[in-house]
Amino acid sequence: MRALRILLVIVVVLGGIFVAVDRAAVYFAESEAAGRVKVTGATIGSTDISIKGFPFLTQVAGKQLDEVDVEITGIETDADGRRLRISRMNAALHDVKLSEGYSSATAARATGTAVISYKDLTEAASEGVAVEYGGNNKVKVTGTVDVLGNPVSRSVLSTVTLVDGHTLRVHADEVPGKGIPGLEGLVRKKTDFDREVGGLPSGLKLQKIQPTEDGLEISVTGTDVQLAG
Repeated sequence: MRALRILLVIVVVLGGIFVAVDRAAVYFAESEAAGRVKVTGATIGSTDISIKGFPFLTQVAGKQLDEVDVEITGIETDADGRRLRISRMNAALHDVKLSEGYSSATAARATGTAVISYKDLTEAASEGVAVEYGGNNKVKVTGTVDVLGNPVSRSVLSTVTLVDGHTLRVHADEVPGKGIPGLEGLVRKKTDFDREVGGLPSGLKLQKIQPTEDGLEISVTGTDVQLAG
């Protein structure tokens, strides 16, 4: 019995050491991976990586991770000559294969959410246009136009849709003041616009867009998503 107890203690101690080493390896790997994430054609602010599954060391030995959660903040791209910034993006990547030398990783599939704040959307809109939440899945767009030498300001409720899976379109449902000749066309030149959403990791595609109080929430999904390289 004494020998059995000693054996059990040794097993528990060794198990504890293995868990500690495994968790330390995860922490190191997460830090290294976060510093290697790159997005083609965009700059990024910061990246946070969380590697799921246990034990980690056996996953690394097999060069495949069960799940990796990624959060990227401040993805900046150029959209039609104007800066477009994705405030943050969260994605869960599954069946992540590691390359030889662990220099890159590719996920078999991924799902996530990207958010564009109204401040950032305003900066991507036309000059002198402000965008904010309008309630009921709409955005409120305000712009000022010149009518016969007089500034005329109009606020419109607009619908935001996805076009061709990579472009967001802001289109006013109705423009107030239809009695003024040419006003609607002038206002729409300001308030209606398309902007391509770039800067997502290779393999991710836009699926659905939803205006919320915090900004435009975009569902993303993808296959063969490149995490780093």
